[in-house]
Amino acid sequence: MNIAIIPARGGSQRIPRKNIKTFCGKPMLAWSIEAALQSGCFEHVFVSTDDAEIAYVAQSFGAKVPFIRPATLSDHHTPTIPVIAHAIEWSQAHDMMPEAVCCIYATAPMITPNDLQQSLNTLQNNHCDYVFSATSYAFPIQRAFQLNAQQQVEMFYPEHMGTRSQDLPHAYHDAGQFYWGRSQAWLNHAPIFSSQAMTHLLPRHCVQDIDTPEDWIRAEFMCQAIRANSH
Repeated sequence: MNIAIIPARGGSQRIPRKNIKTFCGKPMLAWSIEAALQSGCFEHVFVSTDDAEIAYVAQSFGAKVPFIRPATLSDHHTPTIPVIAHAIEWSQAHDMMPEAVCCIYATAPMITPNDLQQSLNTLQNNHCDYVFSATSYAFPIQRAFQLNAQQQVEMFYPEHMGTRSQDLPHAYHDAGQFYWGRSQAWLNHAPIFSSQAMTHLLPRHCVQDIDTPEDWIRAEFMCQAIRANSH
């Protein structure tokens, strides 16, 4: 048995009600639910929330909300792994024994069923605890710089000031969309970012964190462009 767990608490701060705010014609949360359902990967698609309105929206798009997340796991400091572990523990207590569990973020409107299918295949065919979505940095991180207190430029890696970009190794970052994991890894609170993880790489034009109003506008433009190109 495989289950999807979509964490969606009600207390988003920088974009109020972000998880159910309308994005390209439907509540943001709906995009993740629909991708999970269409993937065919899951016996159950659960939304873990502390919010009655979010629960109602989730159910109206086909997800299940079999429990209300406790307040102790619903503040903006709570990390993801304890939330997923709580949902797995609830499932086990109700005679569901998932082998693989996918945490899908509620703010991942560019997620596709195919990405979920392919990454599950990676998990099933390799000795790893997790498989998560990632993408490459557009510019070599070794050439990054910061501004000091006097607003002067300081390179993070001054030894690479003259290194050609094509001679530097590629760097990658979490795409913030989904995280497949074996149930025991979630329950053991095993770290996702370790040698026991593998990645499902996404093109950069399909990845956008949505934390600020500016992010939201950019993500809508990207999503609209992807949909137009697919037609």
